Amino acid sequence: MNFLKKFQFVGGRIAKTGLAVFLTALVCELLNWPATFAVITAIVTIEPTAANSIKKAFIRFPASAIGALFAVIIASLFGDHPITYAFVALLTIITCHRLHLGAGILVATLTGIAMIPTIHDHYVATFFIRLGTTTIGLIISTLVNLLILPPKYSNAITTKIHNLYFKTGNLLEKRGTEVLQNQPLDRETKLIFNDILREIESTDTLCEYQKEEWKLHRSSRQELRYFHYEYKKLNLLRQILFHIGNLIYLPVQHYSFSEEEQERILNATQSLKGIMHHPSFLIEDQHFTLMKDLLEEFWEDHDDLHSKPFQSIKQHFSCETVLLYELLSIHDLVEELSEVHLLEAQHENVLEKTLQP
Repeated sequence: MNFLKKFQFVGGRIAKTGLAVFLTALVCELLNWPATFAVITAIVTIEPTAANSIKKAFIRFPASAIGALFAVIIASLFGDHPITYAFVALLTIITCHRLHLGAGILVATLTGIAMIPTIHDHYVATFFIRLGTTTIGLIISTLVNLLILPPKYSNAITTKIHNLYFKTGNLLEKRGTEVLQNQPLDRETKLIFNDILREIESTDTLCEYQKEEWKLHRSSRQELRYFHYEYKKLNLLRQILFHIGNLIYLPVQHYSFSEEEQERILNATQSLKGIMHHPSFLIEDQHFTLMKDLLEEFWEDHDDLHSKPFQSIKQHFSCETVLLYELLSIHDLVEELSEVHLLEAQHENVLEKTLQP
């Protein structure tokens, strides 16, 4: 097991796939059954989580039976001809789709197609042997996924979230500088924004995998609490990126900020960036001063707008007001992030003192 732990590729799936294939082929050899169909099933059954393997096993078994059944029936009618392969594939896909067995379409089609050259006579026996080998592949691969190297995604989630906050801080500063300098949205800025969005979704998927794993494997209370802390950070990051997205699509125009105001806003974006880069999301007193200045400026802009006749207002929120609003909203989320981290750190200190002899 220590040797296998060195090969943690995507939760050890490569190592587990190789082990599942070996065990499946070994069992088939002992039973004197052809291993091809069992191995095909074992390969496609290894999922990111054991829970997914078990769920999909109940879909793949009837789907494989459908593929094998069509292969036997059509091969007995037409023999080993191109039209046989086409009919088996087509009917298997359509039937599985109609019966909502989508997760089993691939293994069912592969099973049916691979059976055709081996069907000569004894059609009933051939059907049940193929079904038996498929069952062996499903059972062994599911057990391997459940018992060998159970995937733990917590470390990967923590690393991804840390890197995402670092990238998001850089993105905020970059876009803030573009807006203040009246520059159009740079292509690289948009690419970074879209890349962060994709990575957030990828991290969220890992979180779902971890939740699924805990349905089958026990976890400590501390592990659960730490996971919820990281998940809270991910949700706050998603909200921060939403506000940055509003800045990404802010119209390009000449902004009426004075040099002093531009410097103040730039300092604020750099301060927000520094907090997101800090391991503890520490907020210095100077940052609150910067945010207070932005808040006063926001209300001044808002008051100036409301002093005009309502009919003469084309935009009820100027781009300057939107920029200030988004920065203040990001500050609120970063402040919440800092408080969440502080509470988690306090809990860990209490826990350590409790565990000390």
